[in-house]
Amino acid sequence: MTTSSWEDFRLAEPAFADTVQARFQLYKHHVLATLRKDGSPRVTGLEVDFRFGEVWLGMMPNSRKALDLLRDPRFAVHANPGPDAEMADGDVRISGRAVEVTDPAVLARFIEEAKPPEPFHLFRVEPTEVVHIGLESGDTVIIRTWRPGHPLRTFRRGNDDRSLSETT
Repeated sequence: MTTSSWEDFRLAEPAFADTVQARFQLYKHHVLATLRKDGSPRVTGLEVDFRFGEVWLGMMPNSRKALDLLRDPRFAVHANPGPDAEMADGDVRISGRAVEVTDPAVLARFIEEAKPPEPFHLFRVEPTEVVHIGLESGDTVIIRTWRPGHPLRTFRRGNDDRSLSETT
């Protein structure tokens, strides 16, 4: 699994990164998927923070989701779909590795700017996949996906078409 930083993603695909970040920033709470000790999924709510060119996940000390990530850093976070059943802003998720931050200088900078409730665990996101799914022209599903080391891929499918076609 190839990982990178959010800044790597932003440099590779700035417009796509802006779209994803804006979608996450529409709402405060989102859905995090982690892996339990037995390998089964755990889904919980959390806030996603974009600052200093990175994506951050903060959690209460010894929360189940924090313990999951300390044991196995793989995760997926899905942007809150909001009250709009039509999802006009699309569906967004980031998958990757969550790396615990223990550097006192980084923690102090984060605390100074974000003012989170303390104590807390702080994880920096290393994305392995970023996906946005939305509608184009009302009836065409458009899927955009990015992975480190690969160009942005775009797929389209119309209502009357069961297959996806990749476009550039």
